[in-house]
Amino acid sequence: MALKMHPSIYSHPGGWMKRNYLDHYGISVTEMAEHVGVSRQNMSALLNERAAMSARMALSFEKAFGIEADTLMRMQVAYDLAQLKLKGEEPDVKRMEVAG
Repeated sequence: MALKMHPSIYSHPGGWMKRNYLDHYGISVTEMAEHVGVSRQNMSALLNERAAMSARMALSFEKAFGIEADTLMRMQVAYDLAQLKLKGEEPDVKRMEVAG
């Protein structure tokens, strides 16, 4: 029997990065945005969970902090799926029967 985690347990990777790196080390949003070459507005949207983590941003964080980009991308996908389930927005699709 597999364990099922409640969808509310998944963290947005931007908010997670903000809490565990920027807040912890006292790095400002502006400093981080300049360091990775994006606008302050885009960085703020990501870190405040108003935008999704892109593959490019995940690679930037990997280079800046050493956290694996694929880990951040898995966090984003898990968060997105969990949000759909929490909001009851799962698609109404039946399993497709295929022959042999």
